[in-house]
Amino acid sequence: MSLSSSSPSAPTPPERVHVGAVTALPDGSQTEVLVGGVPVVVVSYEGQYYALRNNCTHKDFPLLGGDVSMGRITCAKHGAKFELATGKAKTLPAVKAVQIFKTLVEDGEVYVLAL
Repeated sequence: MSLSSSSPSAPTPPERVHVGAVTALPDGSQTEVLVGGVPVVVVSYEGQYYALRNNCTHKDFPLLGGDVSMGRITCAKHGAKFELATGKAKTLPAVKAVQIFKTLVEDGEVYVLAL
């Protein structure tokens, strides 16, 4: 009888999705990528990149293209506002936060990772 040594497997790193070059994502721009099959809106705002699930929690309407100001994105359908950094709903009619994702800039390229 032989004993096999099994080493603990390393946890699988989260999926990393390429968004684009920093130069292609200027301040104020928005784009959409899929992370694990989930649509994610990536927003360039005041020198930072934010990534949120591309669905308003009020009526499942895409956030992509919504007005961005004061650190919030506004759903174009009914006007709900969500904090870019936390996903928290800040105005009615939405009361539930939208899922956020991690952004990473590496070698001039922007990536999104699941949290």
